[in-house]
Amino acid sequence: MDYGFFRAAAVSPRLRPADVAYNVREIEGGLEAAAATGARLALFPELCVTGYTCADLFLQDRLLEAAEAALPGLAAKAAALGLAAVVGLPFARDGAVWNCAAILAGGAVAGLVPKSYVPNYKEYYEARWFSAAASHPDRRVVVGGREVPFGPGLLFRAEAETGGSFLFGVEICEDLWLPLPPSSLQALAGALLLLNLSASTEMVGKADYRRELVVQQSARCVSAYLYAAAGCEESTTDVVFSGHSLAAEYGTLLGESPRFSRKAETLAIDFDLGRLEGERRRLSTFGEQASALRSGGFGNRPWTIVQAPVGPWSEDSFARPVDRRPFVPSDPSRRDERCREVFSIQAAGLAKRLEHTGAKRLVIGISGGLDSTLALLVSAKTLDLLGRKRSDILALTMPGFGTSLSTLANARELMARVGAEAREIDIKAACRAHLEDIGHDPEARDITYENAQARERTQILMDLANEQGGIVVGTGDLSEAALGWSTYNGDHMSMYAVNASVPKTLVRHLVAWVAAVEADASTAEVLRRVLETPISPELLPPDENGRISQETEAAVGPYELQDFFLYQHVRWGSSPDKIRFLARRAFGTDYAAPEIDRWLELFYRRFFAQQFKRSCVPDGPKVGSISLSPRGDWRMPSDARPDLWLGAGDCLPSALNGSKF
Repeated sequence: MDYGFFRAAAVSPRLRPADVAYNVREIEGGLEAAAATGARLALFPELCVTGYTCADLFLQDRLLEAAEAALPGLAAKAAALGLAAVVGLPFARDGAVWNCAAILAGGAVAGLVPKSYVPNYKEYYEARWFSAAASHPDRRVVVGGREVPFGPGLLFRAEAETGGSFLFGVEICEDLWLPLPPSSLQALAGALLLLNLSASTEMVGKADYRRELVVQQSARCVSAYLYAAAGCEESTTDVVFSGHSLAAEYGTLLGESPRFSRKAETLAIDFDLGRLEGERRRLSTFGEQASALRSGGFGNRPWTIVQAPVGPWSEDSFARPVDRRPFVPSDPSRRDERCREVFSIQAAGLAKRLEHTGAKRLVIGISGGLDSTLALLVSAKTLDLLGRKRSDILALTMPGFGTSLSTLANARELMARVGAEAREIDIKAACRAHLEDIGHDPEARDITYENAQARERTQILMDLANEQGGIVVGTGDLSEAALGWSTYNGDHMSMYAVNASVPKTLVRHLVAWVAAVEADASTAEVLRRVLETPISPELLPPDENGRISQETEAAVGPYELQDFFLYQHVRWGSSPDKIRFLARRAFGTDYAAPEIDRWLELFYRRFFAQQFKRSCVPDGPKVGSISLSPRGDWRMPSDARPDLWLGAGDCLPSALNGSKF
């Protein structure tokens, strides 16, 4: 099983202009280097068989014949190594020469794709030697005694012996630099991997533009894009080439080769074509445009699909970095930027709600834990934005049966440091009275005992909001919503939920960011204490030393794992097997495989069983790529079954254990 991954390599070999024999040996060496990385397809630069800078030699029979004669041998070499390959060469037929990409697969030439648009400006004089393919029909030509398809309207179906297939398209250098590149049409026709053979010259600033061009094309086309560039061994009569190969996937740069290297370079990348296919299914406008063009093909012609066998996938060769915290950038500068952006979105959302409702107060419950701390900080920032005094926040801490001494101290100090009006209401007596009213033994420390506290707190917040002309600011986060780790009509409910699409792993970094960037020294100190506090609902009594006895991650699993599962499941629609594979790659040194499997099973059970809570949640701002709002990103039946994700059988009873209904 390849989980939708495909490894391809861009190779920039050493070469000599017009020395075909030497270049073929170097290309064969590049094939061996690509195979050694576990790649299943190797992409080489434009006109690499001859060199791009042969100029008028492209009109010489000797060079053209030698280049074409090299193809069968290269195809056989690639097949022997278990590879498909794409190489560039000049190709002559019918009184014209074409700048071509030869697709080599299954030990033969599978097809030839000519360059669609031939530049003839500045340092480029290609029209002197080559015909443009854009206005020519597809045809069949004989290469090495075998008839093969030739033309700009070809797409290639990569098929592995182990099963699975996808389409890839090929364009050549200048084709990408135009307003409507052939690769755009190839993507709309179904190509997931786009290949570019290039001989782009180097000059000041061009590398940045080239990089951005490749990244943006991969984003617009919802595709993987691999770009192989001619290296420094090309002629430097008037220009220099740098061997700047690039790999991008859906707007993200996955890798690039060093420029100006004096040796052959191989850039091997594991592309996740499975998630691209899933993303295209989700993007309705992509499908609409694809449908509109499907009957037209390239221009007004249908596409020709050519079979191109590739080697089997090897899990052992998988080397794609797997981000264990996909919601939190690993680079400190990007992480700071992300935190600033999220915090700003949260405050902007709450500010609009405050202005629209004309509310006089923001009413918020403060536990001394992470989520309520972040919601309080957002509330303070919101009032600063609106030029209102922070005492318009009515902050309440409501100690109950499980409140620890440390969190109570943190809550008290935090409310004071932020400048809110602080109140403290002990809910223990009210909860005992309520339990007595319903005939529940207060010594039975079950879900009823726990949730009575959460609902008592919510009742107090709602009633005070009515009394004060305010709105209740929710504190629950995205991770809790995914797992249903909230009390229905308790902490599940508010009048505006500022943390609604912020996962727990990011909540922690947001609080740390505020402590480092926004807060004064004394406030930062209490925020650091909050960050050191174990995550807990604090609904069961503390231990004999007054410390927290109930830790959330012991019940629902480590949040770094659960957030990883959530991201893969909701953002990309990945299968359980793929999520398990990726999690073992990301966390294998920290969690044994059985532990990962255990928490993944719990994720699915809870995610499906707890949808009913997500079907009726308060408004809240979307801050990133994932939201579970039933009005926006995530709509799901409350009684959907998880059997397909877990296997057959009745799985609901265990899903409800410790459910915090």
